[in-house]
Amino acid sequence: MTTVLHQLDWIVLGLYFLALIGVAVWVFIQKNKNTEDYFLAGRNVGWFVIGSSIFASNIGSEHVVGLAGTGFESGTPMAHYELHAWIVLLLGWLFLPFYIRSGAFTTPEFLEKRFDSRSRWFLSVFSLFAYVLTKVSITIYAGGIVVSELLGIPFWYGAIGIVIFTGIYTVVGGLKAVIYTETLQTIVLIFGSVVITILGLQEVGGWGQLRETVTAVSPDHFNMWRPMSDPNFPWTGLLIGGTIVGIWYWCTDQYIVQRTLAANNITIARRGAIFGAYLKLLPILIFLVPGIIAFALTLQQPDVFVVERADRAFPMLVKTLLPVGLKGLVAGGLMAALMSSLASVFNSCSTIFTIDIYKKIRPEMSEKSLINIGKIATAIIVVLGIIWIPIMEKIGGGVMYQYLQNVQSYIAPPVTAVFLLGISWKRVTSDAAIATLISGLILLMMRLGSEIYFQEEILSGAKIDNLAFAFATINFAHMAIFMFIFSVLLCVSVSLLTAVPDYTKIKGLSFGTMTTEMKEEYRNSFNRTDLILSLVLVGLVVGVLLYFRG
Repeated sequence: MTTVLHQLDWIVLGLYFLALIGVAVWVFIQKNKNTEDYFLAGRNVGWFVIGSSIFASNIGSEHVVGLAGTGFESGTPMAHYELHAWIVLLLGWLFLPFYIRSGAFTTPEFLEKRFDSRSRWFLSVFSLFAYVLTKVSITIYAGGIVVSELLGIPFWYGAIGIVIFTGIYTVVGGLKAVIYTETLQTIVLIFGSVVITILGLQEVGGWGQLRETVTAVSPDHFNMWRPMSDPNFPWTGLLIGGTIVGIWYWCTDQYIVQRTLAANNITIARRGAIFGAYLKLLPILIFLVPGIIAFALTLQQPDVFVVERADRAFPMLVKTLLPVGLKGLVAGGLMAALMSSLASVFNSCSTIFTIDIYKKIRPEMSEKSLINIGKIATAIIVVLGIIWIPIMEKIGGGVMYQYLQNVQSYIAPPVTAVFLLGISWKRVTSDAAIATLISGLILLMMRLGSEIYFQEEILSGAKIDNLAFAFATINFAHMAIFMFIFSVLLCVSVSLLTAVPDYTKIKGLSFGTMTTEMKEEYRNSFNRTDLILSLVLVGLVVGVLLYFRG
């Protein structure tokens, strides 16, 4: 295996890493005085940095490798998940006022304030479990693919190398190091990916030629709206099920929410979310479209452009299209995406374990001891993620982005139901919340277990006439809808059958318990520009949905 980078590429890549190290050192010099400094960057971060950090945290390996791979293999249906920009607005306008008003460090801590400690314990442990299943293992897996392709080294060397480098600056600097390095990484990543999209379109002959070449072989490649009966991408599942997953990911997951909690008021936090929502529209252009370009080039020039697996479509474009120098810059951009998402999940795991689990068990521990415990927890999560990688490849047809959406579709429904109902309806009780969360976990394990058990039959297209096989083969996005409906019905039913909550204890944590002063404070937290920018973004989302209608 030989490297595809030349001397100039290595110089450019080296300069990028020096800049990254410089930012991390600058943060380290400032020191972290306490847990608020380490886990929430002192709650003093601006909207531009928050928005950039939201984008960089989200745009990780599953996009660099997975979304491009899905574009190569299936086309545009998965773009539904990238149009969740409007859900990032929902975070800013609906959820954040309650989070910030509660003063919580984490979303599990908010659940304790709204319900009780059982929900906090459950979501803390469940979140760490979910991170291993999704974010950690996928990021390490994709890191190995990208680094091995670009640098010509074995897969596991690349994977472990990315983990070690990222882990060092994350452990040392905390959230402040993560979000400021992510701001630099966002700029590099967007620039590098735009360059490869432009060069790819030039190589394929322009947008019109791209559509003509691809649709001649795969007529539905540019159609986001597949029939309800489509076995992989039914529009009902992607639009409705995708929204359920999106609310969980963007509005309740510590991985994303932690960035906005670093603001010192709701206005800054919301503007960071609005900026992050605009950036969220970019992946269609800079990752999904390059995947489709790679597919077109394998049709036009099969001797030059060879893609052995869909997940390797984007690295192939880097190797074959880019001139010397730019190749090093884009390699830096790709590694930026891998490191930013990995750094984010490291810090989120550290925060959840330390604040929501360890501090609850040992409340007498000093601030310094809590920070050290968080660092140890991060290392353990990484090891578990590496162990999960071989299992991960057996789910979702081997295509990483689809694997991610499969698993998230089973994780999201109960959490989304509990947060949405908890904020919107003051009558929801603590018993209802924990019953819903536990039931969701049972359904998740049943579904994943059945998928793995029937893996050979599913891949071969065999049909088995029994209930277990039917349960295992319901489309993943439709499964999210069924699980969400079940979770809502269960939560409402248990709430009505149990005692009314003490509303004085949850004042300001749901709409029905907000005081007049709180409502007035909310109205004063935004201006006309915030509203207009949000409405324009919704219009852009609708426009993209209509454009890719077949």
